[in-house]
Amino acid sequence: MLSLGQFFLLLATLSILHAAYSSYEHLSHLKALGRPEGSLPRSIVIETLVGMVLGILGASLNAPQLKEITWASEMRKHTIDEIDSRLSFANFVTRGRNILSQPSDKSSKKTNS
Repeated sequence: MLSLGQFFLLLATLSILHAAYSSYEHLSHLKALGRPEGSLPRSIVIETLVGMVLGILGASLNAPQLKEITWASEMRKHTIDEIDSRLSFANFVTRGRNILSQPSDKSSKKTNS
């Protein structure tokens, strides 16, 4: 069984397809008469706009419920073991300062002796 949102989407699709076919027929009729320039009739424009409004309404009604995006609602789904599973604190002290530093006089005297 179709829900109201799906029904509106179906009507919108049919309306827009019919408007496209009608505009093609209208333009081919104008071309056959030798007047290729001309605007579309208001009925085709109105049909397209009604199809668009029905499509927006149908998509809105067919969409699932919105989910909460707060931190508290996300934490309700997880346990403390899932959240706090790191091994230790991050260590930002590295050996890079020893590699990139200039040798001091004391360390060069110890290596020469």
